[in-house]
Amino acid sequence: MSSLPVELPPHLAADLREAFDPEAKIARALEALGPVAGRDVAVVDAAGSPVIEAIRERGARVTHVPASQPLRLPFDEAAVDAVVGLWSAFRGPAPDALAEVDRVLRPEGRLLVVHDYGRDDVSRLFEPDRPEYGAWSQRNGPFLRGGFRVRVVHTFWVFDTLEAAAAFLAAAFGERGEAVASTLRRPRLTYNVAVYHRNRAGGAAPAVDGSMPTPASS
Repeated sequence: MSSLPVELPPHLAADLREAFDPEAKIARALEALGPVAGRDVAVVDAAGSPVIEAIRERGARVTHVPASQPLRLPFDEAAVDAVVGLWSAFRGPAPDALAEVDRVLRPEGRLLVVHDYGRDDVSRLFEPDRPEYGAWSQRNGPFLRGGFRVRVVHTFWVFDTLEAAAAFLAAAFGERGEAVASTLRRPRLTYNVAVYHRNRAGGAAPAVDGSMPTPASS
């Protein structure tokens, strides 16, 4: 499931939900790169995500779709304006999944895929060899080589106090979390995500402010 970037027990997931991206920067990036407000948006494997709640608040008409292998989207051809995946979806991504997305997107439709980017505090909680942190963001990686562009969004996990941050990190991530907590000077962790985005194959390219073919800050 990808409602959050890490799967946690319910009480810890609730704590992370409170701390996660309080400025809704990820949702704002999806709007800038879509747009999604006032549009029909299919969301793959991200029911209950605070990111999806934020785009719904901006007027996106959201339909949730469960993950499947191979991917099957329950829509007619050219039925939606955007397809969004968070963390667990479009890992690679597979050519057949992209073809299925193109089938359901309208001519100016957009595929928007969020993955961790690394180079931040949060990445120190995980193994360093995750493809999100290296191969996927490279020029010869599967996204940029496959016609995607990328925007890097710099956001945070923000807690009320240093003590609250340390308690959460220890409970959620054990010794690794304790090590990260010991380096914090403020009750927040830097958190960078990459929003990989592409047009429907063969569709008209919309004007996307700040869109770049290589990683860029947002």
